[in-house]
Amino acid sequence: MYKPIIISDKNLKSVKLKKIITRIFKFSRLNKPNIILVVGGDGFMLQTLKKYKKKSKLFYGINSGNYGFLMNKFSKKQLIKNIDKSKMIHISPLEMKVITKNKTRKILAINEVSILRQSRQAANLSIKNKSNYLMRRLVADGVLVSTPAGSTAYNLSVHGPILSLNSKKISVAPISPFRPRRWSGKIVSDKSKIIITNLNYLKRPVSAVADNIEVRNAKKITISVQNKIKFNLLYDKNKSLQKKIKLEQLIKETS
Repeated sequence: MYKPIIISDKNLKSVKLKKIITRIFKFSRLNKPNIILVVGGDGFMLQTLKKYKKKSKLFYGINSGNYGFLMNKFSKKQLIKNIDKSKMIHISPLEMKVITKNKTRKILAINEVSILRQSRQAANLSIKNKSNYLMRRLVADGVLVSTPAGSTAYNLSVHGPILSLNSKKISVAPISPFRPRRWSGKIVSDKSKIIITNLNYLKRPVSAVADNIEVRNAKKITISVQNKIKFNLLYDKNKSLQKKIKLEQLIKETS
């Protein structure tokens, strides 16, 4: 029998919930080893996954935030049973490589990479998949590249497509496009290498954001799926991430 590691966000609700869960595991154990219980919201889960990316662990999220798309609902009576019967899914992150005037940075993104204008002027961007242009010149507030796991988050808000977890696809969606106004983006293979270049970085600066980590004054951004990295997430038996995504698809189709 195994005892999990319990990690919580620092807000009052998460800390209180962690104390309750800690008391439960004073007298109980799990059948599954190597589990990290993550108490917080989606943002805290994303931070925790990246922090422990080099360790082969199972992550079970317990929601103390708002929507908690990556999390499970807390049940004091059913917690042990829910974790023991939970189902595992694997997700791979994007890697964002950003070139600025002075440096190059690489950052992982589990949900999405968003390229956003920094000033009152719209961004001028070119978008390639390897050597092929997806868009030679996009004038817009920005562009967003999303994984299937992140396709129901910011991507959905900018009218990007919802992708199933096993689709082996990523979404490239414009943010408030001005020219061409009707370009709706592109769904591409997870083997793609998306290259976004700021065509006027001096006059129209942009920032590149991997989930919640921002790099300002980006000149060139390269984005690809890191299939060698697998995050192992646990979900309650009847509330898997796949089912949450399908539910969002139904809501989108009927709204």
